Amino acid sequence: MSVELDPVELGFKRPFTHEVSQILRLRNPHSDPVAFKVKTTAPKQYCVRPNSGRIEPGRDVEVQVLLQAMKEDPPLDARCRDKFLVQSVAISPELASGAGVAQIWANIEQTAKSSIQEKKIRVTFLPAGGSSLAAGAPTTNGVHHDDEPPSYSSPSPVPVTPQRGNEKSLLNSETPTGSALSSTTAAIASVTGVSQKDLERQLQEAKDTISRLQTQAAEQTGLRQRKTDSKSAGGATATLQQQAPPAGGVPVQIVALLCLISFILAYLLF
Repeated sequence: MSVELDPVELGFKRPFTHEVSQILRLRNPHSDPVAFKVKTTAPKQYCVRPNSGRIEPGRDVEVQVLLQAMKEDPPLDARCRDKFLVQSVAISPELASGAGVAQIWANIEQTAKSSIQEKKIRVTFLPAGGSSLAAGAPTTNGVHHDDEPPSYSSPSPVPVTPQRGNEKSLLNSETPTGSALSSTTAAIASVTGVSQKDLERQLQEAKDTISRLQTQAAEQTGLRQRKTDSKSAGGATATLQQQAPPAGGVPVQIVALLCLISFILAYLLF
């Protein structure tokens, strides 16, 4: 039990750099209620509200088809391959009692799939200020009519801009630390004239020096502790006083070297 479509083809007017909508009217001319479902070959490009529902006898339903914003308009001679498929089926009294549309479709597809009626709708791109396609009008504007059976999927009822989703995936796939470090060294290289490879090498050398100094400090601390343990309890105080570092706690040379390394790291990273 099929429904009547108005219009029979969907035409979207340029420009497509912002969202463009079109109204598709579905009418049920029969004496029984009808369940419908709208599918498309480009579910990520279109938003359909509602994409499924129920139509009472003699009534019609308006379906909003939204073509989501593109980054740029396609060429004037571009071929639009997008299509829509409207499926409809009669709702029998036993299915109508307390069942939702989703449950009705699930039962039909399992038990009586052959009873589903289908109608295809082609999509055309119209120039700015162009008129919508009239019923039965020939297909124009470079629409390509291929003979291969297209693959239809249910579009989302909520608009989602494709490029935003792609940007989010791209951001999530990047490593924040590595990306920031690489961009920082590249910026410093462009300002100072030093190659990025040399800056990365100097940074690695600074890190190695810090690691070596930390190891040496740990070894000196352990050596002092072992010497202290080997002394008698009576001479422990005197030994600690003899081996006590200067008031600063770290030799002046090491402090100067650490300051130099900190300056290099701050220069490279910030």
